[in-house]
Formats: sequence, structure tokens, C-alpha cells
Amino acid sequence: MKLSWKSFIGFSILMMLMIGEVNAQQQPLPHRALVVGTKEAPPFSMKEPDGNWTGISIDLWRQIAAELKLTYEFRELDLNQLLDGVKNRSLDAAVAALTITSEREKNFDFTHAYYTTGLGIAVASKERNPWFTVIRRFLSFAFLKIVLSLALMLLVVGFLVWWFERKKNPQQFNGNVAKGIGSGFWWSAVTMTTVGYGDKAPVTFAGRLVALIWMFVAIIIISSFTAAITSSLTVSQLGSVVKGPEDLPRVTVGTIINTTSESYLEQIRISYLPYKTPQEGLIALKKGSIDALVYDAPILRYYIHRDYPGSLHVLPKRLLQQDYGIALTSNSPLRERINVVLLQKIREKAWQDKIIQYLGE
Repeated sequence: MKLSWKSFIGFSILMMLMIGEVNAQQQPLPHRALVVGTKEAPPFSMKEPDGNWTGISIDLWRQIAAELKLTYEFRELDLNQLLDGVKNRSLDAAVAALTITSEREKNFDFTHAYYTTGLGIAVASKERNPWFTVIRRFLSFAFLKIVLSLALMLLVVGFLVWWFERKKNPQQFNGNVAKGIGSGFWWSAVTMTTVGYGDKAPVTFAGRLVALIWMFVAIIIISSFTAAITSSLTVSQLGSVVKGPEDLPRVTVGTIINTTSESYLEQIRISYLPYKTPQEGLIALKKGSIDALVYDAPILRYYIHRDYPGSLHVLPKRLLQQDYGIALTSNSPLRERINVVLLQKIREKAWQDKIIQYLGE
């Protein structure tokens, strides 16, 4: 039986791949203690008061290490240090809540994914009493600033009319200074609102010129102030009711710096306020500094369940599917062995029980 040259080449490549896989499986494991980087990312990696590490990812790593008889030590680093450490091989592995991305795959290897989730949107829970919200908006600084600005403008116009009319129109705009300016303020207000009672009207040329200009300007001003007042009373309230990603462009969004969520918001061109940790972002959300916080859904759910039950919640919709994996150095001899044990562990009932224990899923 003759083999064509194409079949021969294909068979040769297949044999080379099989030999390479066998060699990878037969590569000796390091005899030294592995340096495993991690960071605080509850509930996947958490540092207890005694310095011991626990969490979903940490517990999984311990099981894998025990199965493969690996010795290791944890080293706490921030996210950038974790990624750089695996890249420059000062770390053998990084275990936390690390998202598998194409950019990171260029610098080092990942195991198979052990948890699939997505970015979540945390928002403030809607207030039960809408009247309380309305009253609070009326007493807000934004609303008071609008009212004071409007009053100041009315006072300026009223002063100008009184100044020009005080001598030639004493019946309507004379008296002491306070009374005269008060009359001018009243006239400017009723003119702006187009009520125009007719009880006061300028008679001098300068006074009528001010009145003519004011009538045209007032049309624009009253429209602008009406929109501003409406915005002060409603937009902030409506902004807190974010139902999904389609609402993000019209509200104030926060996220965590140097994360997949930050990259995602930049990709879809949504401006955001940066925070160093999810705890800082949730505090800002609670205070009303932002309307929504975008970050890894399970981490948001964990913190909210622990610290803000009833006042904050994570929307059911997910953004940008995320796969968590263990980061390893490029061409690590551990990768294939870890993958075999990892796939076994995440199919066991004990793994599902652990997910429920930490996340309630």
C-alpha cells in the first residue's frame, strides 16, 4: 500500500504531536518548593487573620497540589505583580480570580478554566418610598443651586429696572431701596414666567429696553432652568434604576483599575470612574457617587452579600463571559498534570458544594 506524500507529512506531524505530549507528561516535576502568587479576591482567594489563605481558587489549588505531591509557598502580590511574576518566571503559578484572556496568553500559559462567569453590574436597590426620594431631591445641593442661581438672575434684572425707573416711575418702583428692588424683583419674576399681572411696567427708554431684552432672554432661561430642575429631580433617581448594560451610557459608572472590566468599558467606549478595589467602588455606589459598578459578578455578589445586603444588588444580566484559570509560566511542565487533576476535581460533587458554600449558586 502506497502512501502519498501528503499522507506521509500528516502522519509525521501527528506522531510528533503525540511524542511531544508524552514527553510533556514525562517531564520531571520541580523538586523545589513552588512559588505561587496570589492576592485578595474574595471569595476565590482570601487571607485570614492568622495569615492562612483560603477560598474557591486556593482550595482547588491545595487539592491539585496534594494530588501531585507538590510543595509550594504562597506569596501575596497585587494584580500587576502577579502577571509580571508569571511572565518573568519569578513565580511558578498565580492563583486568585484570574481571567483567561488572549493578551495574557501571549505572555504565559493558563490551565483549563475551572469557573465560568461574567462581568456583573452592581446597583443600589430601589428605594421603597418614592415620596422620600422626591423630598430628598428637592433638598439636594444640585436643586438648591439651581434655585439660588435663578433668584440671583431675577435680582440683577430687577435691580436694573428699579435703577432706571426709580425717578420717573415712582408710583411703581420708588420708596426705600429695599422696597424698590423688591418691586423690580417681582416684575422680573412675573415677566419671566409670562404671567404678566400688569401691576408694574417700565416707562423709561432704558427700563423698556431692559424689559424687551429680558422677555426674549427669559424664554431661553426658563426653558433651561426647567430642564435643569427636572434633571435634578428625576435623572439621578432614574439613573439608579439600571436594568442592564444598555443603561450604562447614560449613568455614572465605576470599575476597578487594571482589570478585565476596565478593558471592557474602554472597548465599548463608556466613561467610568476608576477605583483601586471593589470595596472602594461599592462604598462609592452606596454613597451615590456612582450609579453602577462593573466588575466580576461573583466577587461583587460576595461583598454585597457580606456588607450591603438589601441596599445593593447585582443585576442578573452578565457582560463579557469570563473564564477563571490558574496562570503558569510558558511551557510549564506542570500544565498537563494540573489540567488532568483540575478537570477531575471540578466534576465532583464536592466542587459544586463548595461553589454553593461561597456563592450560594
